[in-house]
Amino acid sequence: MGSKTKIFIVMEFVTGGELFDKIVNHGRMREDEARRYFQQLINAVDYCHSRGVYHRDLKPENLLLDAYGNLKVSDFGLSALSQQVRDDGLLHTTCGTPNYVAPEVLNDRGYDGATADLWSCGVILFVLLAGYLPFDDSNLMTLYKKISAAEFTCPPWLSFGAMKLIARILDPNPMTVSTCAHSVDKLMAFEPILISD
Repeated sequence: MGSKTKIFIVMEFVTGGELFDKIVNHGRMREDEARRYFQQLINAVDYCHSRGVYHRDLKPENLLLDAYGNLKVSDFGLSALSQQVRDDGLLHTTCGTPNYVAPEVLNDRGYDGATADLWSCGVILFVLLAGYLPFDDSNLMTLYKKISAAEFTCPPWLSFGAMKLIARILDPNPMTVSTCAHSVDKLMAFEPILISD
């Protein structure tokens, strides 16, 4: 709603706060709990992509939890619409939170919004399972080099399946990632990988 001087946005009241706060307060999650959030995230992102919306700033601070612990994606301030794709089929605005941004967004040659969002989902999955970021450095250029090379190490408590899934999503080559970025069914097929013994 709007008036001559103000714009009002009416939103659902989300009582569970940010997923980020849950991680800060409780640390890493068990794989079954992380799987539940990850599946909800992938479903939400797939819904957006199917309607030509690319979020471009997915991170735990932008994922809210309702009273039942269901995930809600928020803050579409940096999102792009499919109409913003250039003639080359790519987006070209470099944006997002540095630790979560995909390598191809940094290289300034254009990127697929869906693949870039999937990378951010992979970083979020890592954070849920590890309790810390896969790519982190106080020097921004060093951070970007780590992201571009997908230079990260999984903690030893992750199952082999979880490591395999994260490595598949955090692939620095967007051409090999794109085969699963456009199909939520392929990602959901990985569900058994995240089952803890």
